[in-house]
Amino acid sequence: MLLEVTGLAAGYGALPVLRDVTMAVGQGEIVAVLGANGAGKTTLNRVLSGLLRPRAGVIRFDETLITTANPEAIVSAGLIHVPEGRRIFARHTVEENLLLGAYRRGRTRRARNLARIYALFPRLSERRSQVAGSLSGGEQQMLAIGRGMMAEPRLMILDEPSLGLSPRLVDEMFDLVGSLAGDGTAILIVEQNVVRTLDLASRAYVLENGRIALQGEAATLARDPVLRQTYLGV
Repeated sequence: MLLEVTGLAAGYGALPVLRDVTMAVGQGEIVAVLGANGAGKTTLNRVLSGLLRPRAGVIRFDETLITTANPEAIVSAGLIHVPEGRRIFARHTVEENLLLGAYRRGRTRRARNLARIYALFPRLSERRSQVAGSLSGGEQQMLAIGRGMMAEPRLMILDEPSLGLSPRLVDEMFDLVGSLAGDGTAILIVEQNVVRTLDLASRAYVLENGRIALQGEAATLARDPVLRQTYLGV
């Protein structure tokens, strides 16, 4: 497995959030983490990317222990986090945002990677000199993912990538995630769009109150009566 998490616990101050979370992501695999607001999804992402130190447990990336590694080391290893809310640099241009994605990793191949992203996202190419804060929500999401791709991720964490997008752009975004995995990038997608995510992923974990409540093949979980009643209302 590319990413292995065992017995993970984390929280903020006296507040525990994650409790005994064990999960894994294989090379080139799309794995989903599902759950309601407050289930611990964003906290999990923050721990995996080194922004929050865990209280217990072990995290290995490509068999290297990264439990207490800093974010710079984690990015350098190829684990890239595209956070919820896009977090672009609004006053910088599209191209400046993309180039900043290669600051820690992929710097020697910036030109090649930039050309690839412009080919994948023609709208970003057309707006390369435009300040990022003036882009539409969908374009900003493209930019956030493109910036992550500039770091040549081996595993990309996508935190709520469909949030705030129109139905058409949601379709484009999920198609993009599938193509990234097809190129060999492992994807950990954290989403509230349960139907589309389970259709895309090979495996999934469902977080409830900071614990893994359900896990297994995505197609099997999509038929699970508890998940269907809780998240799909059927």
